[in-house]
This record gives sequence, C-alpha cells and structure tokens, in this order.
Amino acid sequence: MQPSTARQADPAILEALRARARGAPALSFADFMDVALYEPGSGYYRKGGPRIGYGPGTDFLTATASAPVFGRLVVAACSRLLGGSAAARHEFVEIGAEEGAGVLRDTPHPFKSARQLGIGEPLRIGGESVVFSNELFDAQPFRRFRFRAGGWRELGVSLGDGGVTEVELPQASPAPAPFPETAPEGYVIDAPLAAAALARSIGLQPWSGLFLAFDYGKSWEEIAFGTPAGTARAYRNHAQGNDLLEFPGGQDLTCHVCWDWIGDALRGSGFAEPQLDSQEAFLIRNAGEAIEKMTSAEAARMSRDKLSLLQLLHPAHMGQKFQALWALRQTA
Repeated sequence: MQPSTARQADPAILEALRARARGAPALSFADFMDVALYEPGSGYYRKGGPRIGYGPGTDFLTATASAPVFGRLVVAACSRLLGGSAAARHEFVEIGAEEGAGVLRDTPHPFKSARQLGIGEPLRIGGESVVFSNELFDAQPFRRFRFRAGGWRELGVSLGDGGVTEVELPQASPAPAPFPETAPEGYVIDAPLAAAALARSIGLQPWSGLFLAFDYGKSWEEIAFGTPAGTARAYRNHAQGNDLLEFPGGQDLTCHVCWDWIGDALRGSGFAEPQLDSQEAFLIRNAGEAIEKMTSAEAARMSRDKLSLLQLLHPAHMGQKFQALWALRQTA
C-alpha cells in the first residue's frame, strides 16, 4: 500500500489535475496518469528533453537505444512477415516514437515510405501499412484496484494544497474484466484498459498490412492471479521505483500490458490470429539471417553492433523481458 503522505506536485501539473477533476476531491489513477504523462507542456512525455538513452538526464533504455541494429532487425522481420517484395508497397508508420529516435533512423529500408506519429498526434493510417510501436502500450493510462475488507476498491488520487495523495475512490467502478472473487488482503491489480482501447483505435483505421508491437506484458490470468503487488512501476534516472505519485510529470509511469486484451482488439478488427513471442524468439525466427550476417561480420571483435545484439537478444537483458506481438490484416 502506498504511504498516505502527500507528494508535492509541480504547480502546472497540479492545476491540470484540478481541471481534469472538475471540482471533485479526487480523480481516478488513469486520469492522474494521463495528465502526469501527457498534459501538453508539463506532462512527462510532452515537455521535451531527452528521456531514453545513456546520457545525462535520461531515465530508461528501450530497444531503440540499440540503433541502428534494432532497426535493421525490425526491417528484416517485417519483410519476412509481409512476404516476397510486399514491403515495397507498404508505408512504415511508427506510433509514439521519441522525436529524432525512430526505429528506422540511419537505417536503409525497403518500404514505400516511412513516417512517425509522435505523442499526441492523431492516428492517420491508410492503405497498405506496417504499424509499428516500441514500448508504447505500457505507457498508456491504467486503472488500479486493491482488494480490501472482502471486496475490490478502485484507487484514485486526491488533490490537496500543493500535493497529491493516494485514496480509495468513494464509489466502486465496474470491474473491467472478471476479477478474482477473493484475494489476499491488499492484492493490487493494474488494469491497462487504455492500451486495449489504443489497439482498437488502430484497428478502426482504414489500412491493411502488418501490426507489430514490442512491449512487456502478461496474460490476464497472470495479472489477476500472479502479481500481488500489481505491475505498475515508475522510472527516473535509470532507477525503478514503486512510488507512483512522486514527481508527478517528472517520472515515467508504466505497467504491463494485457496481451489477451490487445489480441482481442485485433481479432475484433479483422486481423488474423495474433502471434506472441519473446523478443529473443521473435527476432531469431524472423530476422535470423540478418543476425547471422551481423555476427559473422564482427566475429573477431566485440563491436558496438555485437553489444547491441547482446542487449536485444540475451534472456538476461531484453530478450525475455520484452515480447513481440504481430498480426496481419488483408485488404478488404
């Protein structure tokens, strides 16, 4: 359980939170997270500055930090999954990329064209496309629930003078999925509903081709029965924390996506059966030839490319921590 002391908040974020609350004393954790991450000008992802990488002021690493190796592997995998020379007919659309940090930067590709949709940009996808994301779904707002006194209580955030505090919301909201009828006292479920809604929104766009998302997630059964402390985490200065209300607007907030829900959203939009695998297995299976060429070319030394491959594929690094989900949708 979070400590009950108030966390100080940046005045701009606090003002935005009060506007979102519309006079209510508290708002849902999903609304708090939406403001803390995505409020224009003051949210974590909307105020500029470096976040990803090894340099000063950064907070975490993603596979795109292993550029251009990751980009080459993504190109090889997409080409294989589309089949033959089909990549030349497709536009590559990367959703949620950091400015200047797209997966295809400095990477030759076979696609008809390539573009990025940044944070806050409306979805505009059409024709034959590859829709790609890397660690986008885990950063969507989620709802939090705690089992207490024989029932599930939704958690929210109260707004005090200059600070924010975790509270139980006064009225229980309907559960977004079948919750366990009982659980140990204090069991937390983080329900990534906005991630599933984003997948549905992508599916509603008039396009056909390949959906490919790299992220970290679990099945609903794992979330509901195997993560008693929830899956939500905060990241700041390359350190993981559990205090989600500390530094509102100044730290990343994330939770595991529910792959079952993403898969359901894609099936409901006419995609063929989605396929899920570890990042390691996906890249070896679909970009194995490119991996072999890289390792052969650098066989005599531990180059930067080989270090990047190790980071991406080794089970102790990103290879098993992250998964890849892909699905194809044919032209209507």
